[in-house]
This record gives sequence, C-alpha cells and structure tokens, in this order.
Amino acid sequence: MWLAPEIKNMTLGTLVTEARKNVENLLYLAMDRRIRLAVTGLNQAGKTIFITSLIHQLLLGARLGGLPFFQVVAEGRFQGAKIVLQPNMDIAAFRYDQFIQTLTQNPSQWPRATDGLSEIRLAIRFRPTGLLHSRLRASSTVYLDIIDYPGEWLLDLPLLGQNFFQWSNEVFTLCTMEPRLALAQPWLEYLAGLDPKQNAEEGILRQASRLFTDFLLACKAQPVGLSYLQPGRFLIPGDLRDAPLLTFCPIRLNTESARPGSLGQVMAERFESYKDLVVRRFYQQHFSNFDRQIVLVDVLKGLNRGPNHFDDMSRSLKSILKNFDYGRSSLVSRLFQPRIDRLLFAATKSDHVAANQHSNLERLLKRMVMDPVNEASFYGVAVETMAISSVVSTETVVKEHEGRRLSFVLGRPKGRQEDVLLFGGEIPEKIPKAETWQSERFNFLEFEPRIRPDLADDRLPHLRLDLVLDFLLGDKLT
Repeated sequence: MWLAPEIKNMTLGTLVTEARKNVENLLYLAMDRRIRLAVTGLNQAGKTIFITSLIHQLLLGARLGGLPFFQVVAEGRFQGAKIVLQPNMDIAAFRYDQFIQTLTQNPSQWPRATDGLSEIRLAIRFRPTGLLHSRLRASSTVYLDIIDYPGEWLLDLPLLGQNFFQWSNEVFTLCTMEPRLALAQPWLEYLAGLDPKQNAEEGILRQASRLFTDFLLACKAQPVGLSYLQPGRFLIPGDLRDAPLLTFCPIRLNTESARPGSLGQVMAERFESYKDLVVRRFYQQHFSNFDRQIVLVDVLKGLNRGPNHFDDMSRSLKSILKNFDYGRSSLVSRLFQPRIDRLLFAATKSDHVAANQHSNLERLLKRMVMDPVNEASFYGVAVETMAISSVVSTETVVKEHEGRRLSFVLGRPKGRQEDVLLFGGEIPEKIPKAETWQSERFNFLEFEPRIRPDLADDRLPHLRLDLVLDFLLGDKLT
C-alpha cells in the first residue's frame, strides 16, 4: 500500500488529530458567514459619510470606548476588523482611504458624494458564543461586504411592474403639480408638437429624451431636490451615456400609436429594453443578493422644503419598499435565494437639531414608512427606524431663555467661519398638517464638520452607529 511520505511519518494519534482539524476546517467553512450590507439613500442623505464613519468605527473597534451598545464590543468579544480585498473585481472600490483623509484633514471637509456602484470588504474577527463555533475555534471571522449604490437606481425597480403606458401616465400626472409643472414646460411643449403615430427618427428621439433628462436633472438639483425620479440612469448614466437605451421618454399613447416604426412604438420598445437590460440586470446581479439593507433619509431637508417635497420623499420610500424580497435568511434560502431579513431606515444628520428632538425625528420617520414596515414585519423581517449622525458636527446647549429652559444647537453653519448658537426649532412626531406647513416653521440648517486637528487620530464622533451595527450585524457575531 502506497502512502504519501508525509503520512508515513505520522503516528496514529497525529493522523487522528489532523483528520479532526480537517473536519473542523470543513465545518468552519460551512459556517463561514458573509454579510452583504446594502447602503442606499435618497437625494443627498449622507451615504458616503455614513459608510466612511461606519468603517472607521469598526476599524477602531473597542478602542476609545466609542461603541458601548454594539453587543459584541460591550461583551469584550470583538477582536478586530480590517479592510481586505473585495470579492468583485468588476465593481469600483469604495475609496475609504480618500474619504477618511478628507474628513480628518485640516481644515476638515465633508467628502464628495458617490454617484455609482461601489464596494468594500471588511474581515471582522470575534470570539463566538455559540456552542459549535466556540468548540471549533477560539475566534471566528465574518466577512462584511458593504455595497454602496444610488437610490436613483433603486427607484427604477418599480418599473418592472409597469408597462410604458402606465409609466407615462404616472409621469404626466405628477407633472400637473408643482414644482414639476413649471420645470417640465420645455419638454412638454416639445412633446405637444409631436405625433406619436409619426415615423420615428433618431434626431427626434434624442431631442425628446434630452429635454426629459434636463427636466429630471432640474427636479433633482438644489434647491428643488426631489427624489421620486425615473428612470434613474437618466440621472446617473455611467457607461450608458448617449446609448439608445436612454433615448426615450413618456409620451401620450393610444391604440393607433402602436404602429410598427412609429414614434410611440419605438419609445415603448426602448422602455422595455431599458427594463430588461438595465433594471432587471441590476436586480439579478446585485439587489437579489443583499442580506441586510439600510435606507438613509434626510428628513430635515424634507421638512425644510415644504409639503410637496415631503410628500415626494414619502412616495419614494413607499415605492422603494415594494421591491424588497422579504423573508428570513435560513441556510436553505441562502443557498438558493438570499433575501433581506433586516431592514433599517435611518434619519440622518440628527445632530443638526437638539438632542431632545431626536426621538420625534425617529417617530416622524416611522410614520412616513408605517404601512410598508407593517407589511415587512408580517413576513418576518426585522425592521427598525433610528435617528443617527454619522459624524457629529454640533453640540446641544441648554440655556434659560425668557424663563424657559431651551435646547440650542452650537455649530458652524455651512458657509460660515465661526460657531453659532441656534434654536433649531421642534420636529413634529406626526406627519405635518396643512396649517403646520402654512406657518413655515421649519428651517433646519446644515453644518460643517468640527473635527479638531489634534483629534484626527481619535474616533470620529457619532450618534447611534453602535446601535446601527448591533441591529444590522449583531446576530451574525454570536
């Protein structure tokens, strides 16, 4: 009987030990846990800053006492985290190194927003508590893939449930209301001179889609800042810029408009091609593989801009939530059809209001997503809402004013050089009524970062990122 030289020199005890190690390694690999955390947000909700700070907090771990409510840290089982090679070479890397440098330089600045798909992987090492894991190894590793993708792309998913006629009617209905009504006029006037039954010409298709794209960009741009805008790739085209896939727009159709080669027919065909080649591909390649999802929302900006903007934000949230593939992530479902089983809505920039308003901010966000949250919970999905700050840029100061104790915010407003003490006002805990909007009571400012150069090597100040980590990752670190 032939034996490999290395086996010949082993004793029976050594062979048994090696065999046991091999079995343990196989079991460990079988239990090897990878979490794909998807991060998205509505228009300028602070997605880049959130991911940068989240990574920063994990890299520092238990140091400097900054994650008291992250259970694995509180129990002393967190052993470290590091950035490792990302698994997908065809996806852009999330440039944490650049973003953290921007935040900690002197003077500190907010990093630029990302506008495409990117990814970063962290290896998180911890001491397990489970009987099987703890017997196999003193340490376990979870690989966390953080996927950053635009909310605009996510808002495309509802298109899969619509035909061209339905989508066109929805867009035209929205354009009967401000601020869309005024912004859409150049595009609508051009459409008025077209007949859907006329022969399609590439020049006409390009001009109509260009005017429609200009309309969408105007809706997204400040100070309008709407978020319910489709198709998303018209706003962030990437490598599809000038492609025929992006040369269509809504048009008023009837049965006669379906003549082959007509303007209406070609528009409808390109809409269907966009759904198949862009939207469905994104769903199949990325969205359907997410395990955990966080949706970032700048509720304060929604309040500042009035009822139309606030309603648009609520419409976006409800539209997004219809597309999640809910269901608990068991071993079987992970092998065949991974599903999001934890979903977090986070109201960002909560430090821009006084600390005593944070609970109202969280309640208001919960009201905005109440129906979808109830539906998700029915299917066994753990859903949470939180008011967070990825990087705190203010502090709350309580002072006496006209015989009352009021909470003020101290910080450096955007564009200012010095700190200012401000009374930020109150956040309603319910959806504002008409009379509330008429009073124009909402005027929440944005602030510059306040990271002191001598503290650049310390932990970035945050609000509730430890609770975010515990909700999204805690059950995988036991």
